[in-house]
Amino acid sequence: MPSAAKPQSTTTPPTPGKGAPGQGSGTLGVSNAWQLAGLGALFLGLVAALLFSGAAAAREVSDPGALVRWGLPFSKAIHNVSVATVIGGLIFAVGILPKSLTRRTRGQDSAEDAEHPAFTRALAVAAAAGAAWTLSAIAVLVLTYSDVAGQGVSGDAQFTQALVYFMTDIETGRAWLAVTIIAAVVTTALFGVRSLGGLALTLLLALIGLVPTALIGHSSSSSDHEGAINSLGLHLVGVSTWVGGIIILALLSGILTGPKAGSSTDITEATLRRFSALAGFAFVLVFASGIINASIRITSWSDLLGSPYGQLILAKSAATLVLGGIGFMHRQWVIPQLGATGSTMSSRRVLWQLVLAELLIMGATSGIAVALGRSAPPQPTTFAPDASPAFILSGYELPPELTPARWLTEWRLDWLWIAVALFGLVSYFLGVVKVFRRGDKWQWFRSVNWVIGLLVLTYITSGPPSVYGRVLFSAHMVDHMALTMVAPIFLVLGAPVTLALRALPPRGDGSRGPREWLLVFVHSKFSQLVTHPIFAAANFAGSIVLFYYSDLFGYAMREHVGHELMILHFLLTGYIFILSMIGTDPLPRRAPYPMRLLLLLATMGFHAFFGVAIMGGTNLLAADYFGNLGRAWGQSALLDQQTGGAVAWGIGEVPTLLVAIGVAIMWSRSDQRETKRVDRAADRNNDADLTAYNDMFAKLAERDARLAERNKLEGR
Repeated sequence: MPSAAKPQSTTTPPTPGKGAPGQGSGTLGVSNAWQLAGLGALFLGLVAALLFSGAAAAREVSDPGALVRWGLPFSKAIHNVSVATVIGGLIFAVGILPKSLTRRTRGQDSAEDAEHPAFTRALAVAAAAGAAWTLSAIAVLVLTYSDVAGQGVSGDAQFTQALVYFMTDIETGRAWLAVTIIAAVVTTALFGVRSLGGLALTLLLALIGLVPTALIGHSSSSSDHEGAINSLGLHLVGVSTWVGGIIILALLSGILTGPKAGSSTDITEATLRRFSALAGFAFVLVFASGIINASIRITSWSDLLGSPYGQLILAKSAATLVLGGIGFMHRQWVIPQLGATGSTMSSRRVLWQLVLAELLIMGATSGIAVALGRSAPPQPTTFAPDASPAFILSGYELPPELTPARWLTEWRLDWLWIAVALFGLVSYFLGVVKVFRRGDKWQWFRSVNWVIGLLVLTYITSGPPSVYGRVLFSAHMVDHMALTMVAPIFLVLGAPVTLALRALPPRGDGSRGPREWLLVFVHSKFSQLVTHPIFAAANFAGSIVLFYYSDLFGYAMREHVGHELMILHFLLTGYIFILSMIGTDPLPRRAPYPMRLLLLLATMGFHAFFGVAIMGGTNLLAADYFGNLGRAWGQSALLDQQTGGAVAWGIGEVPTLLVAIGVAIMWSRSDQRETKRVDRAADRNNDADLTAYNDMFAKLAERDARLAERNKLEGR
């Protein structure tokens, strides 16, 4: 590689070059004109897809007009690009780019703390995109109402009143109102927040802004609506990460030739390597989730090949594969050449030409995706007039009567948690491989426990406990107790944080990678609070009562978001509690062993009390749900609930007892280690402590003898 350029001035950061791609005034990059070409490709792809599918054609009845028919998809296109740019900019700022141009080192009193130009530009682009996100969300909200109502946009009082009703009482309107509010909050934060912790929270909020969009698409009323919603949500996360990252990379192309903070190497290579790894993950997520989502809405080859909707999916899939191929070229050929000795400017020219190709193809693909959202899928997406009570309440028909064999055979895949399990499995074993290649050891016992924990988690969230947990309180309690007491034991014994800290390399350029963020979280005040033994035990036991004896239980049974949040909460609650008892991963504070046993005994008693209370209860929990499912087999809803109380008591006690045995074993081993430590210290100093101890008693005996002699003499 040529010698690194001198640091750019912090007062006048370089701008992208002008002209053809790969040529500019002093730097190689994607020029402003070609960046606009990517936006043009988006709109051309959108127009072509709308014309092909007929989604923008005039309606025979209740036509809202050309402004709405064309304005709504264009507004959605701008919305999608804007939110992706916001997420991409935040990802670059939080986890890829160094924040400062130079790093303060120990003993250095006058180091500069100026922001790195790339960091500054990434946040500036994200802030501008946030403003576009907010405005486009407002436009989509208004135009969506006009489209649903079948009337043009108007400023009269009647239109405004109906729009307010749409925003507050109709699901689609409430969803877009939520998106608008989230976009406004994120944009405000982008203009004022500069701490990495605050930006990480802003990124989390921006990702939450994708949830309402996933809930109101075609997926919300498909035959497998939860599977479709989850796959679409994962798809949106992958697309936003990938597309937003490419946009930010193109806009930073003129800056990325500056030196990396505290190093003489080019920051381009480090940035591209980090984003390339993230883009590879995003590609797998986008392609897999897209196939799953399409298979739910397209159930035959004739639907795929013979309908405009299916043909647009084929075009989108082909473009995604092309983009994946370009990303593979980046990772395998271009990036290694940037880091090779003697690399030339031609490597950079090829790099930015490939980025330009990605930008153009992504623009056209994004246009096709928006048109897909406006096109009617082959399968109907509305409830049937004669839908059963179970389908209306849960979104699924009643499963067959529960038998012992069906505890193994009835599955309904929850793609969100399957993705979590697959990510955890692949990441864990990549970490193990890296540790072994370095020559270190990793206990097979930990790896086996981690795999078992992920398998148990998948069974709980996608298997019979989840399927029957929607119609039987007893099965739901099996699901709950296994989620909070069984899976966490195996996951904690896998020690994933310890493995991550050993496998992940530290960064030396001032940026925060996964390892740095993990350490920040472990040592944060939030971690100190939630992992405090008393808080963890109180949360573990008390949240059960708060959940089941409030409206939260009914909300979790009826609403998909509530159900997924329930799984997340109880999994984390159980994991943190078990971690504070028998975990080996680093924690801010650990309770002494006697306190751990005391807390375990207290939680056992609380679980027993909760189970007995459910067993003796005569009021049906979530009665408007379990009492209206129309289930004709099995026990009555109340008797089944009482059976669930026995399940809570039984399943809750056995794992707790096993954890208590584990604590006792750890306590015994700790005493043995302490004894060995004392013995080794004694061997080193020839029992100096014991000798001093005996000398002390000898001196006391000698003093007592002198006192006795003196008293005897005085008595004479």
